[in-house]
Amino acid sequence: MLIKDFSSPAMSRLRQRFENLYGARAEQCAERLAMLIGRYGLGLDRAQEPARWTEKDVFLITYGDMVQRQGERPLRTLDDFLARRAGNGAISTVHILPFSPYSSDDGFSVIDYREVDPALGTWDDIERISGTFRLMADVVLNHCSRQNAWFREYVGGIRPGRHFFIEVPAGTDLSAVVRPRNLPLLTATNTRDGQRFVWTTFSDDQIDLNFANPDVLFEFLDILMFYITKGATVFRLDAIAYLWKKIGTSCIHLPETHEVVKLFRDFLEMVAPNAILLTETNVPHAENISYFGHGDEAHMVYQFSLPPLLLHALQTGNAAHLTRWASSLGSPYPGCTYLNFTASHDGIGVRPLEGMVPPEEFDALVSGIKRRRGHVSTKANPDGSPSPYELNITYLDALADPAKNKVQDQIARFILSQTVAMELKGIPAVYFHSLVGTTNDYDGVKTKGYPRAINRKKWDVAELDARLDDPASLNARIYTEYVRRLRLRTSHPAFHPNADQKVIDFGPQTFCVRRSSPDGRESVIAVSNVTAEPVTLHTGKKIPDLDAKDEWTDLLTGKTPSGTAGTLRLAPYQTVWLRAETNG
Repeated sequence: MLIKDFSSPAMSRLRQRFENLYGARAEQCAERLAMLIGRYGLGLDRAQEPARWTEKDVFLITYGDMVQRQGERPLRTLDDFLARRAGNGAISTVHILPFSPYSSDDGFSVIDYREVDPALGTWDDIERISGTFRLMADVVLNHCSRQNAWFREYVGGIRPGRHFFIEVPAGTDLSAVVRPRNLPLLTATNTRDGQRFVWTTFSDDQIDLNFANPDVLFEFLDILMFYITKGATVFRLDAIAYLWKKIGTSCIHLPETHEVVKLFRDFLEMVAPNAILLTETNVPHAENISYFGHGDEAHMVYQFSLPPLLLHALQTGNAAHLTRWASSLGSPYPGCTYLNFTASHDGIGVRPLEGMVPPEEFDALVSGIKRRRGHVSTKANPDGSPSPYELNITYLDALADPAKNKVQDQIARFILSQTVAMELKGIPAVYFHSLVGTTNDYDGVKTKGYPRAINRKKWDVAELDARLDDPASLNARIYTEYVRRLRLRTSHPAFHPNADQKVIDFGPQTFCVRRSSPDGRESVIAVSNVTAEPVTLHTGKKIPDLDAKDEWTDLLTGKTPSGTAGTLRLAPYQTVWLRAETNG
């Protein structure tokens, strides 16, 4: 049904959000919002609202042209590949990274938010994918391309774009601003009114937008509505932490930024109650989860601490830091959950390790990536010095051992890492190149000239299919087991995102969590040996009910776990998912 009641609790909250952000213009904003919603005619009957997520949810992260076939639009090729290789319960949601026309940063410098890049396909192709999978779309709202019509209007002094960007006088003290890049914060621009300096957090081709102007906010509310009409129901707020600027502050995580996220949450509650809002904030853990608010901001946040902690555990054979972090997580607010991932289109962020590992272990992790022929990107500190920001390498190659070069061990470590991401509280997110076992793309780095290209290979689909059909290939060995475990996971309610989680500390050689389904009928104990040596665990005190082994089954093998009463034996890099049923 269409939304007609603008006195609803969500609308009342929205009015307050507008007042918090724009003061006396709040009522005008509320009226404008009503007209926006009426124009699209969106709304859902809450009586028919399905669950926002279940144990069957698995996200896939991919570019629209990750697989290509000559003479075919890449989005069509992707749709065909996913139907053949990721259907039947392996994947529920597809995150197509920015698919709009762009000028740089592989899509994150958007020229036109309301168009599909012709090099990828059409809106029909996007809607075709959204008809099979739930669709996640990026909302690149901190900045746009300098080729965007808004910025061209700014340069020409034409409304509305004239007031869409942030001008800062030359010489302004911006030393307090937190910087994610080693690049100038301001970019000189020649305009009709002379030279101006505009705010550019990420690059001189990514011009920051001015959300202190409500016209900018309403452009993005309209874009959200438009994406919903095209089938998107999950929205990733890119680089959201830097959204609001105030001279003299850090310009990261400002109260106004959180207020904008809350406003988007309330807005989606009105127009698409089952939609999911995801914040992208690659920062230390406490800052990252602050975007849950009090259960009134993001529905979902990335587990940015997981990729580097898991990498550290498997490179060192010591899961102590991983266990300590996981033990501290607790449960998110009702209606909120985590997105658990190990790799994405970006590198492995290391800022989330701040305060979690000793400096010497941090330095060893960074040095280890260089030994594995990866790259290390840096950020600027307040004193101008650089420090590591992210590790640019495929997660598969990050788990190689240059000294031994044993492919089977590398595969085992990698599969273990992906399995841990599947079993943790939340929803697993799988990067395309992890799913198909892609190794470092050195040619891509050479051709494109930037480190992140190492993990953004474009496959010829015929070549990839041939490898996935060859049981002896590295790609097939990873893909086959990966998909098997994903499908296995989705059939067990103990892995529901809302299922209870208890971390069990058996010492640094292992990582262990117990998941219990919301209805209390199923329990799964997941134990991983992160070392190259066999491990025997004495389970009696910490998991007393595991003593009756004939009542437990390892879901991953279908067998009773190895060991005698009160013990559990694990081979090097082995994971077991021990399941027991109760009458709950």
